[in-house]
Amino acid sequence: MRLVTSAAVAEIGTCCLVLHTHLPWVAHAGAWPVGEEWLHQAFTSSWRRVIEVCERLAAEGRRELLSLGVSPTVAAMLDDPYCLNEIHRWTGNWVLRAEELAARSEPLLRDLARFEYAAASACLVDVEDRWLRGGSPILRRLCDDGVVELLGGPVAHPFLPLLDDRLIAHALRTGSDDAWLRWGSRLAGVWAPECGYRPGLEDIYAGQGIARLLVDGPSLRGRTAAAHPIGESDVVAFGRDLEVTYRVWSPKSGYPGSAAYRDFHTFDHASGFRPARVTSRQTAPQDKAPWDPVAAAAMARRDARDFVDVVRRRLVDLAAATGRRAVTVAAYDTELFGHWWYEGPVWLEEVLRRLPLAGVRVTTLRGAQEAGHVGPPVQIPASSWGSGKDWRVWAGPQVADIVDAGERLATRLLSTVDSSRSHLRNRELDQLCREAYLALASDWAFMVSKNSAADYARNRIATHSARFDRLRAAMDTDPVSASRIARELEHIDGPWRHLDARLL
Repeated sequence: MRLVTSAAVAEIGTCCLVLHTHLPWVAHAGAWPVGEEWLHQAFTSSWRRVIEVCERLAAEGRRELLSLGVSPTVAAMLDDPYCLNEIHRWTGNWVLRAEELAARSEPLLRDLARFEYAAASACLVDVEDRWLRGGSPILRRLCDDGVVELLGGPVAHPFLPLLDDRLIAHALRTGSDDAWLRWGSRLAGVWAPECGYRPGLEDIYAGQGIARLLVDGPSLRGRTAAAHPIGESDVVAFGRDLEVTYRVWSPKSGYPGSAAYRDFHTFDHASGFRPARVTSRQTAPQDKAPWDPVAAAAMARRDARDFVDVVRRRLVDLAAATGRRAVTVAAYDTELFGHWWYEGPVWLEEVLRRLPLAGVRVTTLRGAQEAGHVGPPVQIPASSWGSGKDWRVWAGPQVADIVDAGERLATRLLSTVDSSRSHLRNRELDQLCREAYLALASDWAFMVSKNSAADYARNRIATHSARFDRLRAAMDTDPVSASRIARELEHIDGPWRHLDARLL
């Protein structure tokens, strides 16, 4: 191992990069244009590439690079044989599509074909060499070596503020058990689904061994220069520093909108590849200039240098305002890096290399807490990171029927568990709980509120609710049939086989 060495630079503060890796459970639930394709694209274009960035930097002796949230849903899909085989199949088809593109007559498309063939072939080798054995060993090594801090969360990613306390505790406990089984540790940090919070949740977190969580900056009224204990608990909340985070993620002025970057929305529809650069926001798709990977990568490195300057100025300003060294937390969905913003992994690697050279300590949320970046206790209002920073995306009028249906489903689940007379593990009850959690995933309300594949979201809720009803009815009338139905549903919707409904 080659250790990192550099000239001594006076440390001015701390930066924590936090990534959140999540998709809903999509196995056996549609493929195109929504469904399993999300998993294939997110893995090949983003998740795998971000892991490679971490591994390259780790090989240089770098540690505590970032806090990487991996939801139990994603963790389950990255270990699921069916999902992994479909990722393998999709990657092989990516190679074939690149070969077909090379036969096209347009010179620019032949250049793109060479680029895509090289990228697809490298991905296919990596998938076959290690990922087909499951994602957990890869993530566990990064965690055990101190390269990343893994953040967990509740199973199925429900919007916790709307749930009964018993369901919240059970979902978190099951998520913690999931982390223990896959990665060998009960994680002390979570990126709560949608950064959703309501007063009192800190007590449930504390009861499940959670020491820190991420909320949005406005939830702390902008006091993001340190973490803060929530109320009288020992659970600390880190807030996203929007002054820094939005330098990347702003839809109006963020880096991914720069002219040289690959345009996400413009396709060569015959091949499915994206051949154009952004060019400008006003340029029609057919008029966009061709994408140049070399120029785009150079732009990513320039934007990384700008981001380091932004972080440095922010930390200097915060230190002047607070009288102490500060922390800034820049937090993003992992899919931003590589999927939505193709050059994002190049930018991320350059940022992680340059921040220490600028006198900025790079560490994890755990590292920042252990270093004493903790301020006075705060009271946090009901909040999220969605539109309005309140609950309107997951509990607004446009999803009132989803909220009502979710409440009824949760009530039926709890009453069924409470009426169960057996103290033995019950496969039917476990699957009933699994279907309820999958129906309660926060993704569905988000998709409806944002009118993004809203029909698919409603269909997924209806499907899991119908499976719940079918199994529940059989449990009352025909135990033999209920056992058969549970086995059938477990084959389709079988993540978290350790889930134990008795713990409700």
